[in-house]
Amino acid sequence: MGFSIALIVFSLLLMLLVLMHKGKGGGLSDMFGGGMQSSVGGSSVAERNLDRITVVLGLLWFACIVVLGLLMKLDI
Repeated sequence: MGFSIALIVFSLLLMLLVLMHKGKGGGLSDMFGGGMQSSVGGSSVAERNLDRITVVLGLLWFACIVVLGLLMKLDI
């Protein structure tokens, strides 16, 4: 039960974090005005921290799915 709730929370947070990322140019991000901004070359500290948090949360999300799969397989 706890892993199911954690999976829902991680999924919602992961969606929020992915939506907070800046578009890299090209694709659908240009359609909504992402291509109109000029990039300054380097990424700021906030963007790097957002990247790190997103990766860590993605790994936790993946681990939660693996644990839930094992629990379902073992029928606990």
